Amino acid sequence: MTIKKEQQESDDSKAMRSPNVNLNDEEHKQQIEASWYRCEQFGLEHTSEPNFAALPKGELNDLRDQHRNLLETTENEIIPYYENILSNSACIIVLADRQGHVLNTWGQNRFGRGEYHGLVEGNQWTEQGVGTNAIGTAIISGRAIQVGRDEHYLRANRYMVGSASPIYDTGNELLGVLDISSDAYLPQDHTLGMVKLMSLSVENRLIFAAFQQNHFIVSFNTNLTSLDSHWSGLLVLDDQGTIVSANRRAEIVLARDLSLLNISQIFDCDMREIKNQPLHMPMKQRALGSFQFYMKVLPPVTQVMKVPDYRKSGGYEAPLQQIAKQSIPSSIPDNVIPLDELEHGDPQVQRVVKQAHKIMEKDIPILIHGETGAGKEIFVRSLHYHSSRHKEMLVAVNCAAIPSELVESELFGYEKGAFTGAQNKGSIGLIRRAHKGTLFLDEIGEMPATVQSRLLRVLQERVVTPLGSTEVYPVDVKLISATNRNLKDEVAEGRFRQDLYYRISGLNIELPSLRQRQDKRKLISYVHERLRIEEPGPALSEEMLALLEGHPWPGNMRQLVHVLKVGMAMADGDELEDWHLPDDFFDDLQTSAQVSEVQSEPESYDVLIPKLLAQTQGNVSQTAKLAGVSRNTVYKYAKEKSL
Repeated sequence: MTIKKEQQESDDSKAMRSPNVNLNDEEHKQQIEASWYRCEQFGLEHTSEPNFAALPKGELNDLRDQHRNLLETTENEIIPYYENILSNSACIIVLADRQGHVLNTWGQNRFGRGEYHGLVEGNQWTEQGVGTNAIGTAIISGRAIQVGRDEHYLRANRYMVGSASPIYDTGNELLGVLDISSDAYLPQDHTLGMVKLMSLSVENRLIFAAFQQNHFIVSFNTNLTSLDSHWSGLLVLDDQGTIVSANRRAEIVLARDLSLLNISQIFDCDMREIKNQPLHMPMKQRALGSFQFYMKVLPPVTQVMKVPDYRKSGGYEAPLQQIAKQSIPSSIPDNVIPLDELEHGDPQVQRVVKQAHKIMEKDIPILIHGETGAGKEIFVRSLHYHSSRHKEMLVAVNCAAIPSELVESELFGYEKGAFTGAQNKGSIGLIRRAHKGTLFLDEIGEMPATVQSRLLRVLQERVVTPLGSTEVYPVDVKLISATNRNLKDEVAEGRFRQDLYYRISGLNIELPSLRQRQDKRKLISYVHERLRIEEPGPALSEEMLALLEGHPWPGNMRQLVHVLKVGMAMADGDELEDWHLPDDFFDDLQTSAQVSEVQSEPESYDVLIPKLLAQTQGNVSQTAKLAGVSRNTVYKYAKEKSL
């Protein structure tokens, strides 16, 4: 039957008022009317056949290569989360570029009309060629839209409902469109919301891919349980807190242009708080002086912390005289070694410094292995003062030096009256003193088993409960531990908790002993030059350098400093000579051959320490030096052997 043109136009006009259109949504109605008007201007009629302007295969392949990042992000990181939801629906998911070319589809087998629908790779869905449709209309309007069956301008497309949402790149430029189309009579209320969420998911993943390596990413939402959802706002911050990118949700929620504002102009916090916020721990902040939001911070993946240079902060006036080459930089305390002066040509130390420096800004613990006196605390102090935590405390705890019955109260603190002898005011504890700073647990292998259990809970839950209290206190510390033991052996023998070992051993590094260092000669000269600042005197002679270089140094850096200080005091400003050095320096030289023989084959402490005690006629100090352990360790293994 032939229908007159006038009747067709009347029926098409009625389509605008069909039950598929939400009459309460004036904005939607205006979008569709504006699109129909454009179609008329393009010269289309309702009976026109769609013109998909299909691309040749070669051009399509080139186009897909240009959008490889968008395609892979959608395919690998977005579609899998929605495939199960859509698997039982008669629909197809379409990804198109900014010109409306179909780049890929998912669910062709659920879309029952074969290739007749035109939603195939290479076809172009624009209003000019296909009339009002979800993809083309979303591109022109720049907004998400659902086009009902009878809202399509061309009758040829009125067998389906399409829901499309634009995708914007990190520069807020239109990148493409995601579309869900269905040719079945199914409820469509949820589909538009789903495609909006999918497009936001793609945008968020593109932001992470572009910025996560070198920038801080802050997510925020009004609801704590929705903080990880794709509806959360995202802010990308540089090291100074400048907003270099944001997702659309952030600008919608905050209702302002965020470009190059500082985080402190939006939220009641500064970049220092952002940097020190523990990973995965939300914080509550006020935005724009009135709105409460929950925030979570994701630090850079490969951030390398730069050495602070306070001269760049303004107001700096250069000193009248140039600072001597070996003097300490004014930006760090006098007792801190600059990072670039921790090594003087030893490749192992150079590698260790670089690794630890990078990890200092990550939520990853550091475990340092090394002999007693090898300079672990010197190393940690330098790391701390060259990190973003340098303004807060570095709390160093020698677990072997604290009596075992007091370790728990010293670390975790206590309420007043918690135990006999407790201070009237109680104690905050060493862990809480290190809040926002660095906690250095030296000789952690000496920690009693009961304390190991409590420490594990603190590291897992990031809160401390003082002795005698039910109150919990959040703690944010950079944990660095050190040991002169093989903790894996300690775990195997039941002396150290396995779960605690894996909690503290994020980055494992080995700090070589002084006798093992390839830069020993230069290092000795460097230490002497630093000591000359306090005790003036001439440089070391070649003969003295050779003597010091040939020493076995069982006490490592600690012994070197002691020997040089004694010698310089004895020299009293004159050139250092061998007779200025302490007697035990020469004792070590005489027994160096014996030490080499004893330590030629690695031995466990329960074998080595009794052997050395026998050789030194029970001299605990000499045994500790020869074994490279603390006196407490000697007592421990001597006692076990006697049992």
